[in-house]
Amino acid sequence: MALKIYNSYTRQKEVFQSITPGHVGMYVCGPTVSGESHLGHARPYITFDIVNRYLTHKGYKVRYVRNITDAGHFEEEGREAEDKVSKKALLEKLEPMELVQKYTNLFHWAMLQFNCVEPSIEPTATGHIVEQINMINKIIAAGYAYETNGSVYFDVIKYAATHDYGKLSGRVIEDLLDAGSREVLSRELEGQREKRNSADFALWKSAAPEHIMRWTSPWGEGFPGWHIECSAMATKYLGAEFDIHGGGMDLQFPHHESEIAQSTICNHQAPVRYWMHNNMITINGKKMGKSYNNVIKLTELFSGNHPLLTQAFHPMVVRFFILQSHYRSPLDFGSEALVASEKALKRLWEAFEVLGKLEIDNEQLATDNELNDKVLKMLNELEEFMDDDFSTAKVLANMFELAPVINSIKDGHVKTTALAGSTLTLMQQQFTFYLVDIFGLTSMVSDKNNTLQGVMELLIDIRKESKAKKDYATSDKIRNQLNTLGIAIKDEKDGSVNWDLN
Repeated sequence: MALKIYNSYTRQKEVFQSITPGHVGMYVCGPTVSGESHLGHARPYITFDIVNRYLTHKGYKVRYVRNITDAGHFEEEGREAEDKVSKKALLEKLEPMELVQKYTNLFHWAMLQFNCVEPSIEPTATGHIVEQINMINKIIAAGYAYETNGSVYFDVIKYAATHDYGKLSGRVIEDLLDAGSREVLSRELEGQREKRNSADFALWKSAAPEHIMRWTSPWGEGFPGWHIECSAMATKYLGAEFDIHGGGMDLQFPHHESEIAQSTICNHQAPVRYWMHNNMITINGKKMGKSYNNVIKLTELFSGNHPLLTQAFHPMVVRFFILQSHYRSPLDFGSEALVASEKALKRLWEAFEVLGKLEIDNEQLATDNELNDKVLKMLNELEEFMDDDFSTAKVLANMFELAPVINSIKDGHVKTTALAGSTLTLMQQQFTFYLVDIFGLTSMVSDKNNTLQGVMELLIDIRKESKAKKDYATSDKIRNQLNTLGIAIKDEKDGSVNWDLN
């Protein structure tokens, strides 16, 4: 089955064909490092980590470019159009690049906790000022940008007259103009007066005397607009046209819509073949935002130090939770949902570990053909699901259906011979491939806990042997001594034994 990707631009699934056979160029909008990474950053970077891993598995050599926005990201409507990094540096009494380094390091640390593969190239906006100025000059020369008081704006109205502006985001240019006009009348925003039309966006902003981050340009000292940064970096490292551009759905407008316009004029062609957007995250049904007081930083998520969290959550639980939903579906975070996800991951991982310990005779024939066929069908569906727009949720659903079969083999309720040796081997391979190689999941148990797990398994085996010999004194002594150490042993009705720390 060919890989199909939902293209946000055409709003349909399309068979993926790379521009250069065997190679994929993918650009994903990285974080603005004016503050600590939060829960909203987890979904896109985990999502596109999966895309990167799976494309690599399909045999492509992927050039994955994920930028760092360390200057120039400002709200287009902002009164001063203040650079977010510059503004936050003043608040924290740090040099801008000191602030950038601090939060870039934190972002990299978080991605490491999530076990995300590093991008091929991670360019910074401040490292590509020359490329941005060159691109702006080309857009001005083409007649689609104009300079006013040291700032440069893209002429959206002129562009929209001959191009499909708004197609990606579903915006209508007349509605944008009406909304912009109302905004100007109600707030008389500075910067809006410089524009020919309210829908125009900044390519370069003139820096006020107190503005810290500033560069020399043909239009005077200033700093770049947010949108031009990504166009310049994507063009430099992936070319005038590349395969995949990814990011959160909230970036479709104005950021990605502006990227398309700038790059199309500068490079004389549409920049991207396949636009991919992950859906948004909500917290207990509400949009995440400062006004709701529900922004959860990743350090808070991992430590549990937030009023909306009942406990700390391992990064693998968060990663697993995200993969349980399709990337284009809304995702609601909450402590209760994460607790349920933690339990589910533990069950699935335990089944995976049991599967890995099975001794398999590959010559063995199935004694239960119905069960064998059912297992094979579910295993063969995994690649079909991934080829259908990276449906990680469906892959995990099949694995959860297979877990009871594995546990039944472990408990002796189903004989190993029920399945063919080749089926068991395939199941081992598929679980390892998807859980570890593609989904990037790792054990939540530390080396120290692995040692404790081994000791507990030994004590439980000794206790079972003691009970079998009717040596109840030894059996009870093990249970009671462990209880005094804060470890509870529970004998289940099915004969299994579980333990937990009190």
